[in-house]
Amino acid sequence: MIGWFAVLALAIATFAVAIFVLKLPRQSWTLFGAVLSIGLAGYAWQGVPEQASSPKQAQVDTTGSGEAMIEARKQLFDSAQLKPAYLITSDAFARQGQFDNAANLLRIGLRDNPNHLEGWLALAMALTGHADGVVTPPALYAYGRAREIDPANPGADFFLGIAYMQTGQIRNARGVWGELLLRSPEDAPWRPELEQRVEALDQMIANAPMLQQRGQ
Repeated sequence: MIGWFAVLALAIATFAVAIFVLKLPRQSWTLFGAVLSIGLAGYAWQGVPEQASSPKQAQVDTTGSGEAMIEARKQLFDSAQLKPAYLITSDAFARQGQFDNAANLLRIGLRDNPNHLEGWLALAMALTGHADGVVTPPALYAYGRAREIDPANPGADFFLGIAYMQTGQIRNARGVWGELLLRSPEDAPWRPELEQRVEALDQMIANAPMLQQRGQ
């Protein structure tokens, strides 16, 4: 619980800095607050604020983040479709926060099923979770494979954008979600929310000079 208070305190401090130090215009306060809430949502998805700083100690309360990650992914796929055993077992590992074990099992399963979209997306998310939210080159490759298999499925770019937001890579998140928006049909059920997210990021970047620098 203390960890969550720290996260909320950091969000409030960030909002204060944007207003009083960066002189964020009043008309952009609402949008900036929305962007902060997106980041907090991403952290809630797979963040673990209570985890101990020492790598020698066991992880604390990782089951919630793994469970949320899996449930969010499963919403993009037909629940009636039979899941392969390696995906079911890897999800069991991920629910316990054992993302490394989950990723290793998925790699084995994907060798024989190289076009399994949900498997590649699960691998990308497991690798991201194992790296504490950082999008590593192997994770980026897995997101890319998921996108390549089915460009119409928004999962790869949506969750990649969330990961970028979680680690403060605002421009990268905007780029990924912007491309997804361009590819999304007008009647796509996820389009309205995606449009709001892209608009919020555009306003945030426009009113924060430090975010206009390359690589932010």
